[in-house]
Amino acid sequence: MLLCQLDMALTLFALSIGFHELNPLIRDLADAPVQFLLVKSVIPFFIAWLTPGRFLLPSIGLLTLVAGWNIKELLLWLV
Repeated sequence: MLLCQLDMALTLFALSIGFHELNPLIRDLADAPVQFLLVKSVIPFFIAWLTPGRFLLPSIGLLTLVAGWNIKELLLWLV
């Protein structure tokens, strides 16, 4: 859940400084804060709750890579 929150915070920060969302599903939600919050936090919570642990480990690894990539891109832009 912390990785989902980090991804949401990075997305909001990137959008606030002028970046564009590449994911077409999330791009449409950027203008609707309530739906954006639901998709980025509430839905992953229920998925994590209902999914067996063996399936969560690969998704945690993938989300870690995505968050790391986003941080790298933001740092490169800021430098």
